[in-house]
Amino acid sequence: MGSMNKIELNIKVLYDEMGKAEKKAADWILAHPGELLSLSIVELAELSKCSEATIVRFAKRLGFTGYQELKLSVARESGQRVVNAHMTAEDSAFEIYEKVCNDIYYSLERTKKVLDAETMQKAAEAIMSAGKIIVMGLGNSAAVAMDAGHKLLRVGYPAVSYTDNHMQMIAASQLKTGDVAIGISHSGSSKDVIEALQIAKEHGAITICITNKGKSPILKCSDLVLYTSSEETKYNILALNSRIAQLSIIDALYFYIVYQQSQKSIDSINNTELALKTKKY
Repeated sequence: MGSMNKIELNIKVLYDEMGKAEKKAADWILAHPGELLSLSIVELAELSKCSEATIVRFAKRLGFTGYQELKLSVARESGQRVVNAHMTAEDSAFEIYEKVCNDIYYSLERTKKVLDAETMQKAAEAIMSAGKIIVMGLGNSAAVAMDAGHKLLRVGYPAVSYTDNHMQMIAASQLKTGDVAIGISHSGSSKDVIEALQIAKEHGAITICITNKGKSPILKCSDLVLYTSSEETKYNILALNSRIAQLSIIDALYFYIVYQQSQKSIDSINNTELALKTKKY
């Protein structure tokens, strides 16, 4: 039975109670042990030929709050460590730094291949002509959202980042046509960010998401999709490299805007520096 004993056993015990659709999910998972970790909920739904709602129901039947918790539990049971697979306890701090650098390098190279040039252009233009910009991220993506809001504000754009799910909803509901909402989610399954993007879209805002390549629920509510490509989800639930890939996209948009709006940006940067003078010795 190998990697997912307890969960497999549980699936078999509860199998008869499941509906026809749930059984499809169960059959697929039992037939493909160890393959669950790299799949998003949308991909699993497609492979097992049932709906996302069915997968959530299936996870709840097994005693989990949802698909993500089921996946974490599978990761734990299969003994797949939740940190980078190439690193070992014998590595020195500097050796680990070298490995981190390599991982980041591969992540950025892969991202370069999946990032669509035209979409990126449209995203930059939408930001430059926006009446108001909100950037949203939770958990690991919160820092990236804050970085994006900070950078845009410094160059004179009306941007605010929100890393609280209630504030995200409030801010999204106050957007209008011509505004921009940016949602950052590595998994593309962050429920709160998706709901806020959906509300922003309903209010006429242009919605942009930065997410890892693959099918995920965030795509449905995003006008423009900027993909990262970080293979780490196969062995690293924390998805740290994806954060660097997300930051690289934000940096590129920032520099593009600065050079396009050179005088406006230079004035804003100078004004910011002037205002911050009092904060330094």
